[in-house]
Amino acid sequence: MIRYILLRILWLIPVIIAVSLIVFSLMELAPGTVVDAMMTEEMTEEAREELIRRYNLDRPMLYRYGLYMLNLLQGDLGTYDTTGADVWREFITRLPNTLILSFTALIIGTVVAIPLGIIAARRAGTLVDNTVTVFSMIGMSMPLFWLGLLLLLAFSLHLRWLPSGTFDDGIRSLILPALCSSFTLMANAARQTRSNMLEVLKADYLRTARAKGVPEEAVIRRHALGNAWIPIITAIGTSLSVQLAGSVVIEQVFTWPGIGRMAAEAVRARDVTAATGVVIMTSILYVLVQLIVDLLYALVDPRIKAQYLSAGKKRKKRAA
Repeated sequence: MIRYILLRILWLIPVIIAVSLIVFSLMELAPGTVVDAMMTEEMTEEAREELIRRYNLDRPMLYRYGLYMLNLLQGDLGTYDTTGADVWREFITRLPNTLILSFTALIIGTVVAIPLGIIAARRAGTLVDNTVTVFSMIGMSMPLFWLGLLLLLAFSLHLRWLPSGTFDDGIRSLILPALCSSFTLMANAARQTRSNMLEVLKADYLRTARAKGVPEEAVIRRHALGNAWIPIITAIGTSLSVQLAGSVVIEQVFTWPGIGRMAAEAVRARDVTAATGVVIMTSILYVLVQLIVDLLYALVDPRIKAQYLSAGKKRKKRAA
């Protein structure tokens, strides 16, 4: 088990290299540079040339990429090209806001989706089941920016129940972006729960449990749901990863001060250092979430845990 965790952590290295190289290449292909964004009418050609040398724009892209990665190995994400602020400090300052939004959406989506999926599976073919299925399809296909605008129009502009964004009103500011962010997770998890519960409910061991007099609620909770957790956890973990990595849309719509908005601001300013730092750190968070999901498999399914333990025993026997 420990060896597996270490191997997954080592996989972070090629992921970071690939992501950072792609970001650098895309920024290189995009029109304009950070110097163009800083240019003013009063700036002379000599000043412009000085900025080009300062940001190594007269050097090849691979040289700038290598220099950035060398600093990254030393725990330095660099400073903003435009303002000179520390990228790491800004990322750490905004990360809690994104985590609060993502985990609130995760809680809302999970609490609603799993009971909906169970109810739909137990009443397969009924109006309730069809309603949950339609809700799942709509939730998985609806663009989040469009849903966010609808929520703002309904609850902020017309009803005036909730603020339109920012982080100034505490929990009230969190409600709309969390609801919007949880919608896709809710739909995906409900669909996965329903489909897997339908398969499990037809199993022979559930009929045996009912024949022995086990209450129906215990059959569903202990036997059926316990064997359907793997795909449910996969859906929830994937949705959480997508929320962390793709928080740009939600944070832009609701002006939420998180890492997604930080990335959008850096890209608009043509700030290669800041944009690359945000993307790399977000990629690391994505991989860590997937690692946690893999470890949860072993906790909820004894068969997976037994595979890890048996693999470790075989290696010890070979070594002996």
